[in-house]
Amino acid sequence: MSSVNYRNLKTDLTVQIFDQFYGYATEVPVDEYDAINSYFESVFGTAEAAGNFTVSVFRIAELSGTSPLTILSSLQGQSGPQLTATLAYYLNGLRSASTLLGINVPTQPNYYVAHNIRS
Repeated sequence: MSSVNYRNLKTDLTVQIFDQFYGYATEVPVDEYDAINSYFESVFGTAEAAGNFTVSVFRIAELSGTSPLTILSSLQGQSGPQLTATLAYYLNGLRSASTLLGINVPTQPNYYVAHNIRS
């Protein structure tokens, strides 16, 4: 007779993370997720910011082929703004060049091209 309370160890040792905005979903080891998320909670102080940065680390790790814990070790010791700039650098390397994250300087159009555009 089977039991309804059967525990699947494969499923219980992973955490499914997803980002609805980017349509990203993956399963990661729970110990890696906890280590990265707890570090970001200690730096930022809010669960929402920590969760967003945790998902970003796993996206970078998956697309670059490096370990998430290696990325975490390179981020440790940085302040909040430094973390934001570093992760923006990583994510900009993976995104389209037409949409960059963390760039506050507005781009100046070429004077001669802008001069010829009629509104």
